[in-house]
Amino acid sequence: MLGFAIERTETIYEGFVVDLERRFVRHGDEVFDREVVVHPGAVAIIAIDESFNVVLLEQYRAAVEHRIFEIPAGTCDHLGEAGRETAQRELYEETGIRAESFESLGVFLNSPGFSSQRTEIFLATNISRGERQPEGVEEWDARVSFLPFSEAIEMMEGGRIQDATTCLALSLTARRHGI
Repeated sequence: MLGFAIERTETIYEGFVVDLERRFVRHGDEVFDREVVVHPGAVAIIAIDESFNVVLLEQYRAAVEHRIFEIPAGTCDHLGEAGRETAQRELYEETGIRAESFESLGVFLNSPGFSSQRTEIFLATNISRGERQPEGVEEWDARVSFLPFSEAIEMMEGGRIQDATTCLALSLTARRHGI
């Protein structure tokens, strides 16, 4: 079987967080094009305290036009910064939390049918609280809460938490802890 090869790309749009490319792909004698959202990657952090409470943000998201519950997360937009460093920085900026332990729970492809975004999920434990350092109006407006892990699972199962990254992080953490 012949493989696929990108012959060329055209940049359609360059944005603040993402770019949009048209990629021309060859498979055998056929060339077809696909639009791809090019993303630098992201991290997401599920922070758990000593009482097994999880940190959630309730934040406005323009793409869905309302507030959603999600774990802290951020774009890998600092050149040369490792994923763990990005996770530490984002957790502190968004919530004021520092963690002694960061463990990778894995990397997933957010929507590989049209986006290059890869997200690494970190489990942060042994946490301490400090002052938030939010950036941008959405982060300033976000509400930070600590909820019992079991309540967050119920919110996910009941449809109140719909963010895929948060759902995956909750599920991976539950599995890791035999919940």
